[in-house]
Amino acid sequence: MATTTTTSIGGGGADDRVMATAQQIVKSLNTPKNVREDMLLILSSFDNRLSNISDLIKEESSLQSRLESAEKIIFQYDSASARRQPTLSWEDSPEEAAEYLSAIDDVLELLDGLSIQAHENDTFHRAETAIQVAMSRLEEEFCHILTRNTVPLDAERLYGSIRRVSLSFLSNDCEFGEEFDSSGEIESEGAYFHERGVSLGDDVTVDLINSDAVEELKEIAERMIRSGYEKECVQVYSNVRRDALDECLQILGVEKLSIEEVQRIGWKYLDEKMRKWVLAMKITVKVLLSGEKRLCEQIFCASDSAKEICFNETAKGCVMQLLNFGQAVAIATRSSEKLFRILDMYDGLTAILPDLQSMVTDEFVSSEAKGVLDGLGDAARGTFAAFENDVRSENSKKPVLGGEIHPLTRYVMNYVKFIVDYSDSLNSLLEEDDHESKELPNDDGELASMNPVARRLLALLSSLESNIKEKSRLYESGAMQYIFLMNNILYIVQKVQDSELINLLGDQWVRKHRGLIRQYATAYLRAAWSKALSCLKDEGISRSSISVSKVALKERFKNFNACFEEIYRIQTGWKVPNPQLREELRISISEKVLPAYRAFMGRFGSQLENGRHAGKYIKYTPEDLENYLSHLFEGVPLVLHQLRRKGM
Repeated sequence: MATTTTTSIGGGGADDRVMATAQQIVKSLNTPKNVREDMLLILSSFDNRLSNISDLIKEESSLQSRLESAEKIIFQYDSASARRQPTLSWEDSPEEAAEYLSAIDDVLELLDGLSIQAHENDTFHRAETAIQVAMSRLEEEFCHILTRNTVPLDAERLYGSIRRVSLSFLSNDCEFGEEFDSSGEIESEGAYFHERGVSLGDDVTVDLINSDAVEELKEIAERMIRSGYEKECVQVYSNVRRDALDECLQILGVEKLSIEEVQRIGWKYLDEKMRKWVLAMKITVKVLLSGEKRLCEQIFCASDSAKEICFNETAKGCVMQLLNFGQAVAIATRSSEKLFRILDMYDGLTAILPDLQSMVTDEFVSSEAKGVLDGLGDAARGTFAAFENDVRSENSKKPVLGGEIHPLTRYVMNYVKFIVDYSDSLNSLLEEDDHESKELPNDDGELASMNPVARRLLALLSSLESNIKEKSRLYESGAMQYIFLMNNILYIVQKVQDSELINLLGDQWVRKHRGLIRQYATAYLRAAWSKALSCLKDEGISRSSISVSKVALKERFKNFNACFEEIYRIQTGWKVPNPQLREELRISISEKVLPAYRAFMGRFGSQLENGRHAGKYIKYTPEDLENYLSHLFEGVPLVLHQLRRKGM
């Protein structure tokens, strides 16, 4: 038979179409494989474009053989899969796992080698089916390996690497108005220890997944991505790791609370939750998410999009849970005790926000984080302003027993000392909200050189002083008013001097207020001792008649004794807690009273000493008075006859 030679028109593309047509014609005859091959060989003798059909037959035979081998390995697990029982075990049977992955590689290579025209033939459909079955198995195994190899968070080891700074100030559980409405004596200050400044070392890392499993997960992910199952792989990873991160938050003490639940819980419980939030936020971003980022980059190195999507979806759940709590705190009712925890949260979120935004590329999460930060800043400003208003408007009406330091003064000064530790944050937050200090007198441009926190604290202390002056009027005794003012102003000055407040307010402020204390001391001496000292003056005592002078002298000594005993009885019950101020007041009294008494005794005492009942009028020597004055301001009321019985 003569061989017909046909010129190829259109190049290799036309030849390919002829070849494909011949194969399709023979296949449509539905004959056995060996018969089809014989028919194709016969056809090749009629057209030189079919001359290489024998090579194609051999190649197809090889592909069929490889596909059959791969199908055998892949489909043997199909029945077990139907019962939802994973039969692969990468750890227990690494050889089988390697064989399974190799079978997938063979099928993928076969699919890559098939021409577009072959997508409709039987080989292509068989390969596609094998891949679908294999991907179902790989998805199960991927989930199983992830779950089985998740490492529980070792919170104790993490806590051991945390550096803490603890601060303390007076704790008051009541609201303003109740906590300061007390006439009871303050013996000591209750210290509230506030943990602040929690920091993690830069080298703190944890294993989120057993390191041996990472390579296995990477191999599975590569096959699934190459097979077009990237979405399924990412979804499985995100679901498993999202649940794992939720468990980590639980270990760190973070609960899922709604905004309504946050606003209902009591302060002590909320305080603990806010403290744990600060720590959890830092650990989540610095340790957990940073570890998740590395993990995604290792496992999904075959696809940049998979790395990004997978990490965003994994991180979003736990980050939003933390942010939701922050938002609830930001919009909750503002009260003074919350300020420092709010500032802790603000500082904590400020510190990790750049890292969070660099890792999580989800614009919604980034925007929410920035919104929560702004909300916490607003809450801090509002809470500070509420505290200032509380100090101004606190109107408890019960005077403190003994003229002691008022609880308001104690609370405010310990609170203010604490504020200084947050100066950096508060200066930025209060920069545009500094209306309070505008009402202060600007001596020599002093305010202009102060930062916002210093100006606001100066205004706050001015409000406190005004309130204390108002409360001093609750005492009927003018002398006790000045004792109360001295006690409270000195307490304020000491708190300023013994803390960083001195660097904000300056030495000039201290000198001014120490001068104020001296003024109050002078006013006290005048109010408390003027009447007694007037009994020791010469006026009204006539020297022309001895009898008249003795009557007047007896009355003067009698009046002085009565005044002194009354002062002693009352003022031994007054309290000056500062030892130095107490001693200075006693010395000032002695310097006023004793010289006057000695002089009066020297001039007139001899006229009564030799008379009847002299001891009834001249009851005390100057030494007796000096001894008795040493008992003033102890907070224990005494009368002179009690001292005499005790031999004092």
